[in-house]
Amino acid sequence: MTSSELWTRATADRYDAEEAEASSAAVLGPTLDFLAELAGDGPALEFAIGTGRVGVPLRERGVPVVGIELSEHMAAVLRRKIDEVTLPVVIGDMATTVVPGGFTLVYLVYNTITNLLTQDEQVECFRNAARHLEPGGRFVIELGVPPLRLLPPGQVAVPFDVSERHLGFDTFDLVEQMLVSHHFTRDGDDGRYRRENSRHRYAWPAELDLMARIAGLELERRVADWDGSPFTQDSAKHVSVWRKPVA
Repeated sequence: MTSSELWTRATADRYDAEEAEASSAAVLGPTLDFLAELAGDGPALEFAIGTGRVGVPLRERGVPVVGIELSEHMAAVLRRKIDEVTLPVVIGDMATTVVPGGFTLVYLVYNTITNLLTQDEQVECFRNAARHLEPGGRFVIELGVPPLRLLPPGQVAVPFDVSERHLGFDTFDLVEQMLVSHHFTRDGDDGRYRRENSRHRYAWPAELDLMARIAGLELERRVADWDGSPFTQDSAKHVSVWRKPVA
């Protein structure tokens, strides 16, 4: 068991509804295009596949997909959408769980590497990706750039969503390189809000490059989003691709 916090059944059951925008064709289309091109004719492995927001439609595009997922509750939601033969899922953590076969693509989206709360476990995640990749295969991560430039002196919180039904902000421990993501969500019209929070270990692009080097992977490409837009000092996130060298 890793330090990742487990998703509960209640959280898993409402996940798709709360992430409906992220599952729309407009948002998901460029993601699927990007991943399908990298997978080519080979199979893909998704770390932390969750409810299958990406893995299920990628499989429907003809890419064979296998998933690893820590939360049985999240995997159960996925299983309502697609059967085990079509998209196998192994219950386990993304840092150490091994599945049979080799893959042309391993991918980890939506900031999920930060669910591993120690640097050592994040390094092991890279090693696990390299373990599963065929020579020439790629490991892809989608991750936000830590918004520390938005923190004035003495402030420890940064809002990331202020809308009618949701208030979200992150608080930062700059010494331990940790953040807590806080969510206040209005479920009904009675004015009451549901409060949730989760812990994450943030990492910089350069730190991930070093993790990749430790795992024997080489940076091939870094862009600001799935549409291939250039990564700059003002980018809020990045999509990075590391390649396993051909011996």
